[in-house]
Amino acid sequence: MMFAAAMVAVAITMSLALARALLGPSVYDRILALNVFGTKTVLFIAVAGFLFGRPEFLDIGLVYALINFIGTVAVLKLMHYGELGWIDGAGEHDDL
Repeated sequence: MMFAAAMVAVAITMSLALARALLGPSVYDRILALNVFGTKTVLFIAVAGFLFGRPEFLDIGLVYALINFIGTVAVLKLMHYGELGWIDGAGEHDDL
């Protein structure tokens, strides 16, 4: 019963984060809201694993957390530099 209540609470906070991602005043607020949504998704997967007696869901949650982190870093790099690739052939950015 307690895990079901936790899943409902996490689902509510996920919907609030999604609303912030859609309404956020700036791009960085939206990126942060999507990162929070991804973190809450990891928590939701973990609680669902405990609720349904499937501990392998934790592995799925960890993989999703890594994908969420890499995606957030990639989007922030895209916002800062305007591209995801290297600027010159030596592997260094011109403005660093």
